[in-house]
Amino acid sequence: MTRARIAVLVSGGGRSLENLAERIRAGELDAELALVLSSTATALALERARRLDIPALTVDPKAFATPADFSAAAWAAIEDARVDLVVLAGFLRLLLVPEAWRGRVLNIHPSLLPRFGGKGFYGERVHRAVIAAGERESGCTVHYVTNEYDKGDVLVQRRVPVLPGDDEHALGARVFEEERIALPEAISLHLRRRSAHST
Repeated sequence: MTRARIAVLVSGGGRSLENLAERIRAGELDAELALVLSSTATALALERARRLDIPALTVDPKAFATPADFSAAAWAAIEDARVDLVVLAGFLRLLLVPEAWRGRVLNIHPSLLPRFGGKGFYGERVHRAVIAAGERESGCTVHYVTNEYDKGDVLVQRRVPVLPGDDEHALGARVFEEERIALPEAISLHLRRRSAHST
């Protein structure tokens, strides 16, 4: 069976992209990174993609009149790359998912959804909100993407304690260590389920 081809959509540093590449190299994830698509030309993830020899491009939402137009351009690039699965890894734009792609787009979010999810909740904002709310636990969630922020079915959650004295950086670092495990785990789970359904 051919290895699943994955497009990784990014807006920032690309730590999750690097993690996926490491897992694939180590034989822990049976997939191929076929495309990196960034919503900004200055994303450090594009540098990582070049170093990892993964085809990369930018689709700038500012160049489009509506989110639908932006999404259409992104999907055209994704489909050109002939990918099987799309992974949003720190992608900070609403991507409208066509019906044909429902159930084949994953997102990783740095909280235990449904708490601290939705529009405006991303990155350190999430960790600050968790601390401000007095939560004793946080974590990360990998879920299927729908046309609403952070609303799709959950595949994997991993938990961490919120410790006394945590700031957003300390909590964020602890959560990211779990993201490094959760995202490859969720991709593998998705691919196993897909394989089971196709046999």
